[in-house]
Amino acid sequence: MSSSHQEQYFGKLIVGFASLMGSVFLTFFAFFEGAKKGDWYWWAVGVAFLLCGGVYFCLTAFVHKIKSEFSRRQRQREAQKSVISGE
Repeated sequence: MSSSHQEQYFGKLIVGFASLMGSVFLTFFAFFEGAKKGDWYWWAVGVAFLLCGGVYFCLTAFVHKIKSEFSRRQRQREAQKSVISGE
């Protein structure tokens, strides 16, 4: 993988998974603690924000993974062509 795509892949994947886990923990906290106070909409907004952000960052990490695989395969093909042509 090229270094820029690899860094973006790992960074966005970590942020995405952390956001998804945060949304799950916030959901459980809201069920057991926050719902008693009656302010469930703020908890729902927080959970929705974390969930959508987590999905977004995981999908962009997936796109960077695909881009890095395409560039890696292209470099391999170019290396094979240069070996075959004798350069």
